[in-house]
Formats: sequence, C-alpha cells, structure tokens
Amino acid sequence: YTQDIPLAREAVNLFEVARGPDHPDVATSLNNLAELLQTTGDLTEARPVYERALKIRERALGPDHPDVATSLNSLARLLQTTGNVAKARPLYERALKIRERALGPDHPDVATRLNDLALLLWGNGDLAEARPLYERALHIYERARGPNHPDVATSMNNLALLLWGTGDYPRARFLYARALQINERA
Repeated sequence: YTQDIPLAREAVNLFEVARGPDHPDVATSLNNLAELLQTTGDLTEARPVYERALKIRERALGPDHPDVATSLNSLARLLQTTGNVAKARPLYERALKIRERALGPDHPDVATRLNDLALLLWGNGDLAEARPLYERALHIYERARGPNHPDVATSMNNLALLLWGTGDYPRARFLYARALQINERA
C-alpha cells in the first residue's frame, strides 16, 4: 500500500483544486489517504489527516450527517489502535448516535457501530458494558440479515469470546458452534 500513498495525495490535491479545500469530496479523499497511512503503520501522520477530514465534513455537511459518523469512526479506530481509549470512546459513541438517528436503531450499520464500541470496551476490560452492545448487535443482524448470514456468525463469535472471558463457557460454546455452522454453510 505504500506505493499508493502518492496517488492518494494526488487525489486530495486534485479535489482541492477542482472543488475547493473544504468540499466533502476532499474529506473523502483525505479519509482514504489516512486509511492508507494507517494501514502502512504511519499512525502519527494519519491522525491529522483524519482530523482534517472530520472538520471538513462537520462544516460542510453538519454535525449529524452519516459521513461525519464515518470520519468519527475512522479517527476512533486510529485512537484505539494507539491505545488512546479515553479519546476513542466518545467518538465511537457519537458515531453510533448519528447512525441510529439517520438509519434507525435496527439497521445493520448500527450493529457494526455497536460492535466497534463493544470491542473497545472489551479491550479496556469493561466486559459488563460491552456485553449488551454485542447482544444488541447480534439481534439486529439476525433480524436484518436472517439467522444464517455471515454477519450473524461474526457477531456470535464476538459475543462468544466475551462470554468465554467471563466464564460463561456453556453459552460461549453454543455460540461458537452455531457460528461455525453458519460459516460452513456460507
């Protein structure tokens, strides 16, 4: 991906010239550049790029636009990767609220955001807070995608890992087995 970084920078420059420095297309290109930087391990350079994309989207689209949620989630993921849980959590929470308002509380993208926040909490040792988020995400995926969808299996695995960590081995085994069945069919 390192070889793609100059191309991503050029895309940002082209959009800035064509659309102006504060256009949402610039923010999308910045977000893509930051993802490349993060993927290649350049976390220090990725952060201000994510932050600029977020500011552009907030100004151009308003603070509650779904694209703002995408930027919040991207920046939160970077902060989580660097161990900055205290700053990542409110960003994940805000992104989740925006998605719930924009898409409704039972949309699969809301389930994805629930999983993101639950993973952060779980990684920080907050198992009691993470569990209901994982359970809610699983229920959303089951209703929206059907009981045999790969997203359901992934969600079951997430919950099973947490349950295993809390000592609820019977329920964790059940979820692992069910997720395996779904994945084998898929």
